[in-house]
Amino acid sequence: MRKLVYYVATTLDGYIAGPDGADPTGPNGFWPVPQDYLQHLATEYPETLPGPARQALSVTAEGTHFDTVLEGRRTYEIGLAAGLTDAYPHLRHLVFSRTMTESPDPAVELVADDPVETVRKLKQEPGKDIWLLGGGELAGSLYGEIDALVLKVGPLTIGDGIPLFSRGAAFDPRTWTLTDHTVLPSSGVFLTYTRTP
Repeated sequence: MRKLVYYVATTLDGYIAGPDGADPTGPNGFWPVPQDYLQHLATEYPETLPGPARQALSVTAEGTHFDTVLEGRRTYEIGLAAGLTDAYPHLRHLVFSRTMTESPDPAVELVADDPVETVRKLKQEPGKDIWLLGGGELAGSLYGEIDALVLKVGPLTIGDGIPLFSRGAAFDPRTWTLTDHTVLPSSGVFLTYTRTP
């Protein structure tokens, strides 16, 4: 069965974006993006690079982890503001929204249904794992369905912002087993955890 993997960049203090929710790696962002970080993404997770980044880095690898990406409306709108109607044209792309009535891109599927039920159905379909891109609200609503975490931990703290899981997530303590890790020379760390049965 396919797994739902929350693959996300986080600060040391557990934030995935600043208080305004803007792209932390964008032109006015605060997130450092060193060369070894980009190289690791291109080598190990090429399917998670947006289309323009793949083109700029000459990445053509299909990737071995994911064939589907899920994101919430606010996260999707960051790409829209940058002129990208489908940042991941190489993946099946689902956007969860109850307010958007028409997809800006024919390849992007709008989903107004319950995220939990949708993910349970997706897990039953054949294919690679499912990438939960974010944001924190969608991750909070899918907290109980997440099978693995891949945390791209940046060597910075920001004090406040959008947390890994929205504050609306249910209190439900879970334990995780560290199954892989990579420490980059620039001090970024990739941590892979699998939910402990």
